[in-house]
Order: sequence, then C-alpha cells, then structure tokens
Amino acid sequence: MTETGSPAREAEVVLNIFADGCYEPRSRQGGWAFVVYRDAEEIASGFGGVQDTANNTMELIAVLNAAEWIEANAGGESVTLWTDSVYALNGCNRWRHIWKNNGWKKISPNAKARNRAIPDVDIWKAVDALLRRLPLVIVSWCKGHSGLPGNERADELAEKGRQRRT
Repeated sequence: MTETGSPAREAEVVLNIFADGCYEPRSRQGGWAFVVYRDAEEIASGFGGVQDTANNTMELIAVLNAAEWIEANAGGESVTLWTDSVYALNGCNRWRHIWKNNGWKKISPNAKARNRAIPDVDIWKAVDALLRRLPLVIVSWCKGHSGLPGNERADELAEKGRQRRT
C-alpha cells in the first residue's frame, strides 16, 4: 500500500520486444529477428540467418538475441519478451528449470526409458544464463500471423535474415 492507502502499482512494462524465427525446409535456411518497442515506437531491431538449421532453433536464437540486447541496453527495466513459439515459451518458462536440474537432459520418470539429449542445449544454456540475470523480463506468447504489428515486423525481418544468411 502507498501512503495514500491505495494499492501500490506494479512496475509498468516499458519495453515490448517481439522475437521470431523462420525456416524453409527445402533449403534448410532459417532466419531470426527481434524488434524492440518503447511506447509503441520501434527503437531497435536485429536479424540474421543460418544455413542447415531447424525452425525451433531459429525461434530460440531470436529469443537469445533479444535477451542479449536487453542485457546490453535495458537490463534494469521491466520487459515483456513476446514469442509466437510455444516451444520457446515453454522452454523459457518451464522446461529450462527442469532440464538444468537434470543436468541438461530430458529424464523420463520411467526408469527403463533412455535419457534423451535436449536439442540446442548450448543455446538453452545461454538463454538460461541471460534470463537468470534479467529478473524483470517476462516471456509471453502472442499469436503469430494475426496482424499484431510487432510480431509481423519481427516475422518480416526474420525472413529478410533467412534470405541473407549470415
């Protein structure tokens, strides 16, 4: 409660960052991008491309690059990091904690089942380290290809990165 007796307002989210990846299966070329908005104005972006990759890898690289930008430019600010990837969302908010506790392996409750490797484990470790250092970052889901300007802009830049392949 504040001195006036009203409930204290939670810190307002001042930055919204949209991260997106894309992938073309026949060529195995992928792209990633992020776009940063402050008060609905685009203030920064980044994108790139990768050869011989996969869709989920691109989604995750987009989140990693966005988190790196946050750490370098807005580490003390409240940020919502938007992704249209359920894989990236669940990995950031649920699975990475479990994987880390299990030595970065998928472990089945069935003792006779084999332990499985986590795809892109090095990228997940980097994402985990960044998100642990950025406690004010919330990773949230947005519906892709639904007309949301930030997501559409990130998708456009990811495609540009895919075509350019760095």
